[in-house]
Amino acid sequence: MVKEKTLNPPMECRDSSDQQNPPEKSSLSSEADNNVPDKRKRESEPDSEHQNLWWKTTLCSYFRRFDGSCSHGESCRYAHGEAELRPRPDNSWDPTSERAKKIARTETNGGEKEGEAGNVMMTEALEAEGEENSSGLSKCLVNLPMKWTTDDLKNFLSEEGILFNSVKKKKGMYVGFATFESIEHAITAVKALDGKSIQNNRTLKVSDVVPRSFEKMSKITTPSKTTQEVESPSQVVDGSNMIATAIDDDDNDDGSSIPNGLVLKGRSVRDVVTPLAHLTYSNQIETKKNSLMQNLRKLTNNVRKACPNGVSLPEWILKSKEIGRLPCELMGVIDSPLINGYRNKCEFSVGYSLQGKPTVGFLLGNFREGVTAVEEPVGCPNVSRISGKYAAIFQDFLQHSPLPLWNRLNNSGFWRQLTVREGRKPCKSSEAGNFENFIQEVLLIVQVCTLGFDDGQVKVEVEKLAQAFSAGSSTESPSLPLTAFVIQMTDDIAEPRIHDHINDLRFSISPTAFFQVNTLAAEKLYALAGDWAGLGPDTLLFDICCGTGTIGLTLAHRVGMVVGIEMNASAISDAQRNAEINGIKNCNFVCGKAEDVIASLMKDYLASAKKLDDISDASENNEETINANKEKMTDADHVLGPEDSSSIDHENGSSGSKCSRDENELQKKCTLKSNDPLQQFKNVVAIVDPPRAGLHPTVIKVLRTQSRLKRLVYISCNPESLVANAIELCTPSGDKTEKGNNQNNWQWRHMSAAGLARHRSKSMPYSEPFKPIKAMGVDLFPHTPHCELVMLLER
Repeated sequence: MVKEKTLNPPMECRDSSDQQNPPEKSSLSSEADNNVPDKRKRESEPDSEHQNLWWKTTLCSYFRRFDGSCSHGESCRYAHGEAELRPRPDNSWDPTSERAKKIARTETNGGEKEGEAGNVMMTEALEAEGEENSSGLSKCLVNLPMKWTTDDLKNFLSEEGILFNSVKKKKGMYVGFATFESIEHAITAVKALDGKSIQNNRTLKVSDVVPRSFEKMSKITTPSKTTQEVESPSQVVDGSNMIATAIDDDDNDDGSSIPNGLVLKGRSVRDVVTPLAHLTYSNQIETKKNSLMQNLRKLTNNVRKACPNGVSLPEWILKSKEIGRLPCELMGVIDSPLINGYRNKCEFSVGYSLQGKPTVGFLLGNFREGVTAVEEPVGCPNVSRISGKYAAIFQDFLQHSPLPLWNRLNNSGFWRQLTVREGRKPCKSSEAGNFENFIQEVLLIVQVCTLGFDDGQVKVEVEKLAQAFSAGSSTESPSLPLTAFVIQMTDDIAEPRIHDHINDLRFSISPTAFFQVNTLAAEKLYALAGDWAGLGPDTLLFDICCGTGTIGLTLAHRVGMVVGIEMNASAISDAQRNAEINGIKNCNFVCGKAEDVIASLMKDYLASAKKLDDISDASENNEETINANKEKMTDADHVLGPEDSSSIDHENGSSGSKCSRDENELQKKCTLKSNDPLQQFKNVVAIVDPPRAGLHPTVIKVLRTQSRLKRLVYISCNPESLVANAIELCTPSGDKTEKGNNQNNWQWRHMSAAGLARHRSKSMPYSEPFKPIKAMGVDLFPHTPHCELVMLLER
């Protein structure tokens, strides 16, 4: 399936501010400038906490680095010491502070008493067949390498001389499970392993696996065998909700966006899915603006570092000191017209709650951290009422279904996920208050795994579920819309579609196609991108990562031609279908990876356009000749008369008729269909809207080296990837291009995205760099830390 922007990964927020003072008059010596970062712009302390939520929430690195001296004094927005440090809006502390380190040590070594509040919410754990489920015989190993599998853990325990009965370790997780023959073996393993240093200086933690009170693990009465029972001794029993204690995330090297504390017992699903919901919307916008500014400053700093020796710094970097080290002006964040219930697509996980109840909702943390507990989406303000109702109907059905829920540890079970997609009729931003009344189509997709299950039983259960959805939707008041119900057994899904509208255009959406989850805010996003792109009838617009063609189709009436590029075949099919539905004929959609096709597409379209420039010049010269001949003919008409002039034309066909043929041929060449690649375009613009990972390096290289591309609008749902891509697009080229050194590739995985971008910029072919002109955020995801960022780049 196509990966969508997720609901629940929290994003780490950092301190920043949009208020800046004039640049400082004092400066360090040139020698110090080489070793010390530029002085940060400071601002006067705000009158109230409401004005700046991040005031004094981070320790001043300048103050610490220079032995307690900071030229900004009390006006510094960073804390000078632990005494001035304040908690952040999410009640966390600066991770470099002593207070945060003390809290981390307490959570790690506080023992059973403190660990009771920091339990990992694992609702699926290891149990060997025929053994009693004793917490003394089952242990959870925390801080294992993510790449390890069950075999790796077995080898490790064998090398350490640990006697065990069975183990379980899933690749991509920090936690593993082991059971032992006796209490003595378990005690010996704990003494040998707890606190042991393993790969990458990880400190191994061994915790008890504590059964919850709801578990029915009695071996006295053996129930009859059902499809929920597991045949293999090493498999995990669904519903045996286990909780392992005290996870230590200090060595998180996978870039997980789940910070410490978000997987703790007691966290509500509202806190995990919508961590900013406790703030007023104006404070949410301010928080997102500060976060965007902090990310944009990384662009300035990294391009300065990547600038080759002997090459002058770009002018925009020199001017950045006047705007707080920003690469360009951040013009604010556009509010979402709809704040609550805005998502038109929700993906609900299926699992067990902490109380052992089959639940349809959201995970209470990150699976790789060992969290598998699922809670109902109650209180999540971004989920619509309709989606929540269908999740509740499905959950009620699962209480009596004989088929098991999906087990994430051993990849077994039947019921996996529910996706609810909503389609609306045309709606204006002013009508957002009654947005639910405009929802007229709903597509339900239930993901299952039929491996190992009887086809007859599966068919019966699916029919029962369809009846449950139909009955549940009709009993609601008002009744819930229901267009189609799909069972997804593989990545390929049947063809039912729903329709949505953006800017009065109707879009057909297949089950797996990407479509913005907040359509009213998406209208503002696309309008902003179109305004900044400087479009016109002579514009060739490349819509890169076009998806279902929403951007290109909404802007097609403002350009000469749109070329959309997308790797998802169903999305391209949707884009072509959407163009036909809306009667748009100047769009060409190409299916393929952008890095594979963009170079040839730009070469074909832009090379053809260049040829037409020469044809146009020849046309003008021939037109002058034609006009001169026409004047001569007119003079002859006045002398000879109409009849004689016609005979002269016939006799001297080599003069008049030849010019006429040349004129007609030139008109045929220059007057082509709108979808012909030979149409002449004076303005070439690209709009990119890549996934969270950003653009492929090959795409960046083509955009950078295509000299006719003068304007680029970058839309990003992940500001960090935008910054990394912009480093390569905006760093000046050196006199000599360095070739990539493949000998130290193993070091790259430890580099940040910005560091990798600086490294790749060294091998960028000589070309004119882009420069950031302006940026603006668009809030498509209220109540979450996520925000779309739009940046205009020109050269």
